[in-house]
Amino acid sequence: MDTKKAITVQAVVNAPVEKVWEYWTAPGHIMQWNNASEDWHTPSAKNDLRVGGKFNWRMESKDKSMGFDFEGNYTKVKPHEALEYTIADGRTVVIRFEEVDSKTRMDITFEAENENPKELQREGWQAILNNFKKHVEESK
Repeated sequence: MDTKKAITVQAVVNAPVEKVWEYWTAPGHIMQWNNASEDWHTPSAKNDLRVGGKFNWRMESKDKSMGFDFEGNYTKVKPHEALEYTIADGRTVVIRFEEVDSKTRMDITFEAENENPKELQREGWQAILNNFKKHVEESK
């Protein structure tokens, strides 16, 4: 990973790491939390959770005016600890899960792309992570 272009977002989720892992990786859950704002959603998600496995999460604006596939291949899968993958444009992403006092700290580090300002990218990824945290904490 190019550390000069790396951006990290973080959250502490009030749930054990097993639940956090399941909600992060199960397609049914991904479709419920994978959006940065209320006017976007994820109508489909596929996740082959193994090294070499592919994922594809379709992200669309609810008015259907825009959409894209967020897709890539896993390069590391260490249940309840780490995920690493390369997205379709060649950038890498590293996710760490750490249980601390019955909560789970998540750190996501990704390589920035060149089209949008780094701060805008950080805000987008943080918004998705915050939405994930809310989904996990509000689910029984």
